[in-house]
Amino acid sequence: MKRQKNLLLLFALLASLMTYSQQGWDLAKEIEKNIIPPTFLDKDYCITDFGAKEGGVIDAREAINRAIFECSFNGGGRVIVPPGKWFVKGSIFFKSNVNLHLKEGSELIFSYDEKDYLPAVLTRWEGTELFNYSPLVYAYSVSNIALTGKGTLNGQGSKNFATWRPSQRADQLELRRMGREGVPVYQRVFGDGHRLRPQFVNFMNSNNVLIEDVNIIDATFWVIHLVNCENVTVRGVTMYSFNHNSDGVDPESSRNVLIENCHFRTGDDAIAIKSGRDQDGWRLGQPTENVIIRNSIFETQANGVCIGSEIGGGVRNIFVENIKMPNTNSAIYFKSNLDRGGYVENVWIRNIEMDTINNVAIRFEPDYKSESQEQYPTIFRNITIENVVCHWAKRGIDMQGFAGLPLQNITLRNIDIQSADIPFVIANAEEVTFENVRINGEEIILDEQFK
Repeated sequence: MKRQKNLLLLFALLASLMTYSQQGWDLAKEIEKNIIPPTFLDKDYCITDFGAKEGGVIDAREAINRAIFECSFNGGGRVIVPPGKWFVKGSIFFKSNVNLHLKEGSELIFSYDEKDYLPAVLTRWEGTELFNYSPLVYAYSVSNIALTGKGTLNGQGSKNFATWRPSQRADQLELRRMGREGVPVYQRVFGDGHRLRPQFVNFMNSNNVLIEDVNIIDATFWVIHLVNCENVTVRGVTMYSFNHNSDGVDPESSRNVLIENCHFRTGDDAIAIKSGRDQDGWRLGQPTENVIIRNSIFETQANGVCIGSEIGGGVRNIFVENIKMPNTNSAIYFKSNLDRGGYVENVWIRNIEMDTINNVAIRFEPDYKSESQEQYPTIFRNITIENVVCHWAKRGIDMQGFAGLPLQNITLRNIDIQSADIPFVIANAEEVTFENVRINGEEIILDEQFK
């Protein structure tokens, strides 16, 4: 009778967990209803009508920006980049109601001279607001914009900007000091004479955004950076850039974001979800929330799906499914540190295929590169990861919280890590459930202290 009662309690618990998981994915369906790609007037503005010359030598930037201005001024439509090579000596600036459409066979080749990206514009750099070199493709406080077509954007980052990382440290530390001490943003002027690399595509404070089908190569820094944006679709995008810090997509303090059907080969994280760095993130207080990532392939020199580490504004309601990771460093990675504060909550991840993971398959790291003596740990709670198959990982599962702030309510279900040099490490976690978690062919049974 006692055994029967225990079985009934077990079945009730499993049913409760399944219900919680299903409720999460039901929420994803509701979120997706609010992500609606923008539409545009059926009117085309070809850049050649504004003086652009094909060949990749004569500057087409003025023609492209004039076409964008005219298109927006007249109510919107498509700005067409025809097949061919087009040299762009500086930034492309988006205006509202414009779809910049790159025809198949077209290539925008951006200048690698840093002076072409001045004057400095407002952006965020590693989670802190500043004025810096203009991103190569930039939008600020606009709505109904799109970057589409099967053409290519070539940042030529390896010829200049992408080489700056070894010389950025002084500027990086100064910017972090400014953010920590609350220096007014208008005084945080970098750009000319400084070494903070600009992003490739950066949309700031914008809504109703579509990035679809384009091919992006040789990035300068982060590839697609979405800051305080709402209603964003990134679909069918391919990337090839193994330069330092070539993150694929960084949604930062943004909400209602869909990323799907993409193939990223990058020098850093494929997806890095952020919400501002430390005090600067707290000042703005805008979480990243309602993000759906699915049906994609991530091949990176860093991590597959990463949440952190700049998450001062918080992260919640994240859904990741149907992802293939043939070769990454860590595959599913939650990271923060004692400077960050914030929270990560309500995350659902399922149906992940991993091949070779050179570091950790599933990783929680709450103390990643702390810099100050203050202690503002991040809350990690309500996270479900299920249906994961990994061929080989150096480390299988690494889950470590703090004694004073443990990881909370973490569920791993149907995890099969076929080979791992170090199977798993778990510390400072509570309400942890392992259900059918197998590493090196053996099921992992948790100690009672974690349940």
